[in-house]
Amino acid sequence: MLEMREGGCHCGRVRFRAEVDLDLLSHCSCSICTKKGILHLGTDPATFQLLRGKTALTAYTFGTGVAQHTFCAHCGMHAFYIPRANPHRISVNARCLDDIDGPSLTPKLFFDGRHWEDAQRRRIEETGQGPPPGAHGARTLQAILDRALE
Repeated sequence: MLEMREGGCHCGRVRFRAEVDLDLLSHCSCSICTKKGILHLGTDPATFQLLRGKTALTAYTFGTGVAQHTFCAHCGMHAFYIPRANPHRISVNARCLDDIDGPSLTPKLFFDGRHWEDAQRRRIEETGQGPPPGAHGARTLQAILDRALE
């Protein structure tokens, strides 16, 4: 069930509001998701609002440079990011939502990021949903920053 939730980083400099569905909680086995422990909740950029922290955000990219792994430059928390698999969307870290009991979160979905190309091909075959042509995480992130007040 879609619901509007707020969340943010540890120090509070980065705050966001997003429409998410906790029933679609997922995890990924890629190297960065595994190391940072993110639990994914995909959301549409139209329902995501960066409430504050525009100047506190830093983005890390690697490999193709499509994914934008944002984090707070002060506390290091990864509250949300733009995924390579869906660079036209946002993935909120469920552990960064307000009033969430992190240890009780149980992902029902899985993305085999260790075998990214095969997993992405299978996902598109199964769902029929791939990123739109020309989608890039840097453009999605810039649109979020452009709409943010601070």
